[in-house]
Amino acid sequence: MKIKLILPFVVFLAASGVSARDKPGLREVDRIRLAEAFRLGKSIGDRVWEDWNKAPFAVLLVTPEHEFLIRHPRPSEDFTLAGYDPLLKSDVYFRKRKFGTNFLATFPAVGGVSTIVVGQAENTDKKTSTPWIATVLHEHFHQLQDSQPNFYAETEALNLSRGDKTGMCMLNYAFPYDSPEVKQQFSVLTRLLIEALQAKNTSIFSNKLAAYLEARQQLQKLLSPDDYKYLSFQMWKEGVARYTEYRLAKLAATEYKPSKGFRALKDFTSFDVVANQIMSATLRELSTLRLEEYKRVAFYPLGAGEGLLLDRVNPKWQRHYFVDKFYVEKYFSAARQMRSNTFYERIRSLPAS
Repeated sequence: MKIKLILPFVVFLAASGVSARDKPGLREVDRIRLAEAFRLGKSIGDRVWEDWNKAPFAVLLVTPEHEFLIRHPRPSEDFTLAGYDPLLKSDVYFRKRKFGTNFLATFPAVGGVSTIVVGQAENTDKKTSTPWIATVLHEHFHQLQDSQPNFYAETEALNLSRGDKTGMCMLNYAFPYDSPEVKQQFSVLTRLLIEALQAKNTSIFSNKLAAYLEARQQLQKLLSPDDYKYLSFQMWKEGVARYTEYRLAKLAATEYKPSKGFRALKDFTSFDVVANQIMSATLRELSTLRLEEYKRVAFYPLGAGEGLLLDRVNPKWQRHYFVDKFYVEKYFSAARQMRSNTFYERIRSLPAS
C-alpha cells in the first residue's frame, strides 16, 4: 500500500521535468491526511452546510523547510510548480517557508484567496491525524464564510475597527473583559448554557433555554452597542465554526467510511472519539474559563453551544445563517416565529363550529 501511494507523487514530479531529488515533495502521511480531509468534506459537508463544496478549498501546508500550496486557483509568483498529484487531485506548488510550523488559520494568505494555512499535524496543537482533519474542516468553514457575497464589506460595516488600518481589529478589539459586572454575567451565562445543553427532558430543556436567553439579554444590557456587536460577530464566526467541527466529526462517525490509507496511519483514531473530545473540551471550557484570561476565545465555546441549542429548537437554522449575518440570537427568534405560525395554521385548519 505504501508503494502504491508514493508512486503517483514520484510520477507527477517526473512529469514536470524534474526528479524528486531536485524539488521538495510532500510526505506520504501529509498527502494521506490532506486527501482524507478533501474526501470527507466532499462526502458529508453539504449535509451540515448546503453550499459546503462551492467554497474554494485552498490549503497551504507549512513544513519545517517549505510550504506546499494545494487546490489554489491563483498561486503567486513566489511559488514553483512541482506538478500534479493524482491523490490530491490538484497541482502542487512550493516555496521556502514563511509561516510558523504550528500555524492554524484561514485568511487571504496567497493571491487574495482565502487559504487554510496549516502546519503538519504533529507540529500543531492537534498532534494527530484525525483531530487535525476535523480542524482543517473547521477552517474550510471559514472559507465558506469568506466566500459569501459582500462578506468583507458587511464585516467592515460593523464599524469595529476604530481607526485600526492593520486588519487586526477583530483580534485586538478592546472588549471589557475585565469588567466585574460583565465577568459575573458571563459566568452566569456559561453555567446556564451547560445546563440547557445537558437537559434531556423537553420541558426541562425549555425552561433552561428560557433562562439562558434571559441571561443573554442581561449581558447585552451591560455592553455598549459596539461591544455587543463584537461579541456577536465572534460567536457567529468562530463559535459556529467550532460547532461545525463537532457536527462534521459526529456525522463522520456514523455516515462516513475512512479510506484504507487513512485507517492504516499509526495515529489513526475514530471520528467518534474526536467528536466526543470536541464536546468534552467545549463543556470543560464553558465550566472553567475566565473571561479576563480567555478574552475573545471565550466566545468560541459559547457560540458552539448556541449552535447545538439551535439544532434542538430550530433544526433549519442554517438557512438563516448566511442571509441574516452576525447575530446568532436571531435564529432563536426565527424558531419562535415558526412555532407561532404553525400554531395559527393549525387553528385555521380546524373545521368551523
